[in-house]
Order: sequence, then C-alpha cells, then structure tokens
Amino acid sequence: MTRRISLAAPLLALALSACMGAGTPPKTVVPPAAGGAFAALPVASIEPVPEDWWRLYDDPQLDALVMASLAANADLRVAYANLDGARAALRQAQAARLPTTTVESALTLDNPSNQPSAASVSASDWDIAATASWDIDLFGRLRSGALAARADAEAQAAALDGVRVAVVADTVQAYVEFCAASRAITEAKSVAAAQDRSVALVKEQLAAGEVSPLEVSQVTALSASSRAAVAPFEAQRLNALYRIATLQGRPPAEARGFALGCEAAPRLKGALPVGDGTALLLRRPDVREAERKLAAASARVGVARADFYPKVNLGGALGLLAGGFDAVASPLISWAFPNMAPARAKMAQALAFEQAALAGWDVAMLKALREVETGLASYDAEMRRNRDLAEAASQAQAYARRTAARVRYGDAAGLLQVDAERTLATARLARVQSDMALAQAEVTLFRALGGGWRGGAQAR
Repeated sequence: MTRRISLAAPLLALALSACMGAGTPPKTVVPPAAGGAFAALPVASIEPVPEDWWRLYDDPQLDALVMASLAANADLRVAYANLDGARAALRQAQAARLPTTTVESALTLDNPSNQPSAASVSASDWDIAATASWDIDLFGRLRSGALAARADAEAQAAALDGVRVAVVADTVQAYVEFCAASRAITEAKSVAAAQDRSVALVKEQLAAGEVSPLEVSQVTALSASSRAAVAPFEAQRLNALYRIATLQGRPPAEARGFALGCEAAPRLKGALPVGDGTALLLRRPDVREAERKLAAASARVGVARADFYPKVNLGGALGLLAGGFDAVASPLISWAFPNMAPARAKMAQALAFEQAALAGWDVAMLKALREVETGLASYDAEMRRNRDLAEAASQAQAYARRTAARVRYGDAAGLLQVDAERTLATARLARVQSDMALAQAEVTLFRALGGGWRGGAQAR
C-alpha cells in the first residue's frame, strides 16, 4: 500500500488580509417629524393599532369572514410559496460556507479478450474515494451572500405580511360595502314607495281638477328617478358578495349561496386608534420589506467587493485507488488579475442597486406617512359631512311630513308635496352614500396603518 500526501506552502493570502465584512447598509435618515404624532383630529386617538383591528367592530360574522379569507386566499398561498423558496435559498447560501464532500466509486474490468469469464472478475479493480472541498471565504464572499439571502427571506416575509394586510382589509371592505348597500337598497325602496304614493295623490288631484298634467309629469318623473336609484345598490351588494367569495378562494358563483345578514355597515364606537409615526414605520410591511431589500443590496456589495481578491479553496481526496490507499490535499487559488474590469463593473452595478434600494426605502416611508395623513383627513371630513347630512335628512323628513299634512287639509298645492318628497329622497340617499363612504374610509385608514399582520406570521 502506498501513501502520497501533497501539502502546499502557507498561503500568502492568510498573511495579507483579515476576513472582510459584508456591505453595510447606508444610513437611512428619518425626519424627526416622521416619528411624531399624526394630525390631531377628534376622530383619532394615539392608542396603538390592534393586531386584529377588525375585532373592534365586535361583529362575529365579520370575524368568521376574515378568518376564512386568511385560511384559503389564493394570493396568500402564492406569498407563502415565495417565502418557502426564499428560505430554501437562504439554507443553500448558508450551506455553501461549509465543506462539501463527495463519495465516488468505479469498477474496472481487466479482460483483454473482452469475453466474459469467471477469471475476468477476479482480475478487476475496485476503486473508491472520498473528496472534500472547502472555500475558506477569506474575504467574505460567501458570508455576504448568506447575509443577502437572509435579507431576501426577511423581505419576502414582510411581503407576505403585506398580502395578509391587504386580504384582511379587502375582506372587511367588501363586508361593509355589502352591509351598506343592503341598507341603501332598503332606503331607496322606501323613498321610491313614498314617491309612488305621491304619484297616486297627484293623480287624484288631477281627477278633481286641482292640478294640471304638468304636476303629474313632474311627480311621475321623480318617482321613476327614485326607483332607478335601487339598481346600482343591488349591483354593489352582489359585487361585494363576489369579492368575498374570491377572497376565500372560491368561485364567485358560490357567493349566491352565502347567508349573510346585516342591516347597516359596522362602525367603530369610539375614536380610531392610529398610534404615531414611529410605530407606523416599524409596523408597515412595505416599509419593512424595503428596509430588508436595502440590507440585501448592501450585502451584495460585499459579494462584489470580494471579487477583487483571490478565492482560496482547500481540497483533498482519500480512498482506495488502483488497489492502493492514497491521500491528497492541496489548495486552489484563483484570482482574476490583472484584468479587474469585470470586478469593477460588478461593483458599480451592486452600488447602483444599493442606491436604488435606498431610494425605494425613502419612497415606502413617505408613502406610508402620506397615506395615513390623507386617510385621517378624508375620514375626519367624511365624519363631519355625515353629521351634517344626518341633520339634513332629519329636517327633510320633518319638511315632508308637515307638507303632506298641509296638502291633506287643503292649505297647500300638491306640487309643494312633490318638492318636499324630492328633498327627502335626495337627503336620504346622500346620507346612505355618506355612511358607506365613512365605513370605507375607516377600513382604508386601518389598511394604511398596516394593522393585522403579526397574527398571520405566527399562524404559519
């Protein structure tokens, strides 16, 4: 048995450098005002946003719909699969830093005549060997790659949280639109019925010679307009059902079998909790995703920097070769020198991507702050508008009631009652539409606040 061992001299690279670290993310500057309180409005409070914010509505039917969407939504399944792929890439990058081993074997038949015989088996050679290779990563190329892969996985996890926020918000939005449209249908039909009664009354007055056909045409046109207001609300109600079905991963046709019942859109009983800017930037999934993408881009700068230096790989083999025992160990040094143009180009590309990721973080931060501030302004304005419309509807109801009484007593013409009914119809429909807009504004604001993501991340 022979033994041959080949060892290289100490590597100059070990004396020339220490391990180089990965690229460090550039400093992200958050303006002081960004972390402060949002606009001081009576509709909002500085209380932190609950994780399961939809439970503030205290509606068991809504809770069940949200949980069903989170359990079967198709977009969430895509996001989970993407996260699994990113985590697998991380494991691959981490494993690349460890030695790799390979076991090989071969059977060589020593039979010059190429004729099968019992003697040929005894004259064969059986070779088996184990090889090992280890990139010692002196300059941090593999470590930077692993850091980039980890940041990619964390960015994908933040993207999953963003999908979950969207699924919850879309489900709640569809539910409040379904409920608001149901109420709107009831109100619109009630107004249409009142207009039909006005038509009958004016026709009676026409028969008695108290009014002309002009008044009949006016009240009939108003009645038809009132009936026309019902159909759009019915379409909106069905569309909301179809969205709920698809959010749950079901065909829209199944929505027609849903047994949902609600008389009005759910509303918060108190001020809406919004927290502050610091909590928002820590909570919003898109901001966290942008920050992790920046970290990944910075780590890839470290990968590009390592290409300026030699790559050192230690390899060895041990086994039975040609009937004898052999062991071989040797280093392999590779260095693209003096042509460093490819490495410089790769470095420039990595730095450009890093700057783009930094700008992307700025965009995400500013977008998050803008959406919350504009959402608060819209919500506050709609709340004030809703109160005024409620007062208008109440006064229109009183106007219509008093006008009808005067018409019955003969103190006013039927045309005055037509005008009163038209005023009431307009006020009621405006109030119903404002109720819907107010409920939608609440959900939009919760979505901008980025609530409802941690529960989903832990449930996986």
